[in-house]
Amino acid sequence: EQFNWDDYLKETESVAAPLHCFRQSRIPPTNDFKVGMKLEAHDPRNVTSVCIATVIGITGARLRLRLDGSDNKNDFWRLVDSSDIQPIGTCEKKGGMLQPPLGFQMNASSWPMFLLRTLNGAEMAPAAFFKKEPPKPVPNCFKVGMKLEAIDRKNPYLICPATIGDVKGDEVFVTFDGWRGAFDYWCRCDSRDIFPVGWCSLTGDALQPPGNNVSITKSSAKIQSSPSKVTRRSMQSPQKSAPVPAQRGRKPGRGKPPGQSPVPKKGRSPKNIPLTKSTSHTENLKTRKKSLKPGKKKNILLEEATPASPLPPHSSEGDSGTTQILKDGISLSGATAAVMSTVCVYVNKHGNSGPHLDKQQLPDHFGPGPVNVVLQQAVQACVDCAYQSKTVFGFLKSGHHGGQMIT
Repeated sequence: EQFNWDDYLKETESVAAPLHCFRQSRIPPTNDFKVGMKLEAHDPRNVTSVCIATVIGITGARLRLRLDGSDNKNDFWRLVDSSDIQPIGTCEKKGGMLQPPLGFQMNASSWPMFLLRTLNGAEMAPAAFFKKEPPKPVPNCFKVGMKLEAIDRKNPYLICPATIGDVKGDEVFVTFDGWRGAFDYWCRCDSRDIFPVGWCSLTGDALQPPGNNVSITKSSAKIQSSPSKVTRRSMQSPQKSAPVPAQRGRKPGRGKPPGQSPVPKKGRSPKNIPLTKSTSHTENLKTRKKSLKPGKKKNILLEEATPASPLPPHSSEGDSGTTQILKDGISLSGATAAVMSTVCVYVNKHGNSGPHLDKQQLPDHFGPGPVNVVLQQAVQACVDCAYQSKTVFGFLKSGHHGGQMIT
C-alpha cells in the first residue's frame, strides 16, 4: 500500500495549498553539505548568539546541526537556504563575535581556546553551499482545509501530511492528518517548517503517511481558536519534548532519526560500510520510551534485513488494545511514500547493560517506525551512549549489501 497525494486529495475532497502561499523555493535547493562540515548558525535557544555548528545529519534539503561545545540534546534542523546559517567567517566580517552556545559545557573563559581548537583543521562548508532564503509571501493566503506537508516539531526529522485548521492574521494552525491534535501547532504563514504538497517527493525526504484517524470528509481539519499548551511548545529537540499521555493514534517521539546519518544525494552512492552484525553486549536491552542521543563518529551502513538486531521488535498498541497504525514510511522517486509495517521497542534500564554503555543515556524506546529504521536507531543509540564510542563502534562488523547508516 502506498500513499499518493492525488488519491488522498480526491478521497478527502481537499485542495493543496498553492505554491505562492509558502516561503519555500519553487524548486527545492540542492544540498551539497557533508556530515562533519562546520558553519556558523544562530543558537535556536538564544537567537542573538551566532555559534559554530557541525553538520551531523543530512536529509533532503535540510541539515541536522549541533552547536560545538553543547551536548547532544539540543540538535536542530535547518534548510540549506535558511538565513539562520552562514559560512565560517561571516560573523567576523560583519563586526560580530562568535559566542559559546547556551549551556556551554566548559568554563566561559576557555571559549577562545576551545574555538581555536575546534576550527583548527576542520572542514569548513564552502560559501557556495549556502542558498539565498526565498522572500516572504504577502499576504497570508492560506485557507482552512488546504493540504500541505509540515515538520512535526516534536520529532523534527519527520515531515507529514497536514491540513490548515485555522487562520488568524499572519498565523495558521497546522493539524496533522490522523493524529488527534497533540502534535498540531500554530506558526506564521511564512514559517520554513511548512511545505507545499509534493515537496518530499522532490527533495527525497520520507513523507510519513497520515495517522489511522483520518476521516474521509471534505475539509475534515478540526479548527482550534488558539494554541494549546502542547501546540505552543517551541521547536526544540525531540529529547526536550514533554511526554504526552499514551493514546491510540498518538505519534510518540522517535528520538534519533535516520537523518542522523547522511542521506546520499541523487545520483551518488554512499561511501559507507554496511553493517551485518550488532554487538552482543546490548542484547539484554528491553523497552520503554524517549528519544535517542545523536552521534559523531564515522559512517557505517546498517543492513536492513539483518536478523542480528540487538533489540527484538515489538508491536506498539494504543488504549483500545489494538495494534496502532503508525506514521512512518520510505521515500520514493515519485510523489508517493511506501507504507511499511511498524514496530516499537522499549528499553529496560534496570538490567545490566555491560561495561561499555551508560544505560541512563539510552532512550526509553525506539520507534514506532519501520523495522529497518528502528534497528538503525537501536544500534546508533548503543554507539552514542557508550563511555567510549570508538570501542563500541569497533564491535560493529561491516558488509556490502546496502542499508541504514550508523555514525
